[in-house]
Amino acid sequence: MTEFSDLIAIALVCTKIVLIGVSVIFLLSGLDDLFIDACYLLRAAWRRVAVTPRYAPLAEQKLLDKPEQPVAIMLPAWDESAVIRPMLMNTLRTLAYGNYHVFVGTYPNDKDTQREVDEVCAISDRVHKVVTADPGPTCKADCLNWIYSGIRNYERESGIEFQIFVMQDCEDVIHPLCYRIFNWLIPRKDMVQLPVLSLARKWYEFTASHYIDEFAQLHNKDMVVREAINRSVPAAGVGVAFSRRALQTAAKENNGQVFSVNSLTEDYDFGFRLKEYGLKQVFVRFWTTRTVRRKHWLTRRERDVSVPDLVCIREYFPSDFHASIRQKSRWVVGIALQGWEHLGWHGGLANCYMLYRDRKALLTNLVNLIGYVIALAIIALAVWNWLDPEAYRYPSLIEPGGMLWYLMIANGVLFGVRIALRVWCTTRFYDPVQGLLSVPRMVWGNLINFFATARAIKLYVRYLRTGKKIGWDKTQHVYPSDEELSTQRRRIGELLIERRMINPQQLAQALDDQQRSQERLGEVLKRMGYVGENQLAQALSAQ
Repeated sequence: MTEFSDLIAIALVCTKIVLIGVSVIFLLSGLDDLFIDACYLLRAAWRRVAVTPRYAPLAEQKLLDKPEQPVAIMLPAWDESAVIRPMLMNTLRTLAYGNYHVFVGTYPNDKDTQREVDEVCAISDRVHKVVTADPGPTCKADCLNWIYSGIRNYERESGIEFQIFVMQDCEDVIHPLCYRIFNWLIPRKDMVQLPVLSLARKWYEFTASHYIDEFAQLHNKDMVVREAINRSVPAAGVGVAFSRRALQTAAKENNGQVFSVNSLTEDYDFGFRLKEYGLKQVFVRFWTTRTVRRKHWLTRRERDVSVPDLVCIREYFPSDFHASIRQKSRWVVGIALQGWEHLGWHGGLANCYMLYRDRKALLTNLVNLIGYVIALAIIALAVWNWLDPEAYRYPSLIEPGGMLWYLMIANGVLFGVRIALRVWCTTRFYDPVQGLLSVPRMVWGNLINFFATARAIKLYVRYLRTGKKIGWDKTQHVYPSDEELSTQRRRIGELLIERRMINPQQLAQALDDQQRSQERLGEVLKRMGYVGENQLAQALSAQ
């Protein structure tokens, strides 16, 4: 028994030493996050006081009125036969843009994906298949380079000169107005990144849903601050558009290759390269309104109401625990490890600070789980003393009034701020239920991040030892069903605006009248003389 007590005493001493180290790391990381939070809140306050009163927000009608520039969509596809056709068909149906072509990069040894793309090509002359020279999988950057080469060949054959190049993935659900924003800002900006969010998941799908919280916080707050501090944003790989000048400059500076094949996160790498070339980047959050049919909370009668609608890219992220680990380990390798190797530490203080924030995950993702283990040890010791009051009383790991005590209080406050902001960001993009669920999902997400980081380090060490490049460990994607997509599609009023049959002011008047009369919106618009029967039939057909 004495030997057992001695072992516990030694374990407690070791635990306390580790606890001090973990607490210091938590404090430094928490203060770093607090700085970003403060920057975001100060910027929001300044814009509300000094910017919003002076400048009217961009009207949706202005986006629709600007002449369309030719757009080339780059869509790399390795082993995507399950999702590529529904993604392409939904994009062709819903984009509020006409002047675009889709170039799908496929591999010679992936006949299933090629077959699906060929079937869409037979339906629409907007879709073009590009086949790489090498069998897959290579890496996403290599596929993108082949797509760019295919676009250049198409330009020579057709005489079209694309001015905007957009990166998408095969699981993307694209908001109809996304390309209108690209068209509005390019070529004044050389890179435009829109928010990327997860489609809503069921409450118990913690693995899939923890992406909801992480991307809501990243694309509501962190990306905004990054742009304000560093005048640069990392490309997310989807929902990001580049000017013609950006791709030409990148190819010139990289021996003819636009995207770096030595990185698993070529999008992240590309954003920093554009900063080095002095090209302008911007992160855009554009809110419009969307008409949805809802039941009145009291009368239960259905009516059309206007709700805020963020113009962004949405998709399903992995719901399988191991698939999520594989996906995130690729991100950690590309951003933290390969980024460290290829980008180094340069570009000024602001740039280095952003690089530090991206790479600190190598440490904090591992330390988070250690913190949970220590918390369990403290709880176990308390339960031990409670169950056996006459047993030997081991000293507390955290003595009131000591340095560690105040360190834990500071970390508790910072952790409370982290939770509050995560709940707020998730609620803003989704609803209060998802906001509250983000709290327990934080623990599950940290567990996934721990194993993903450990796997990333293992892969990178193997690469350093053998010199063999890390392959494209892609994620199996899932695309929403037609029923799920119906919740993303636009209402009749929005379709009429897109076709310039009515303007936003007329829609607002019709919605006000519709709330009083309880008629369908189309009938109200006809009664008010804003649309005719044929115009309404066209919009209903498109819907």
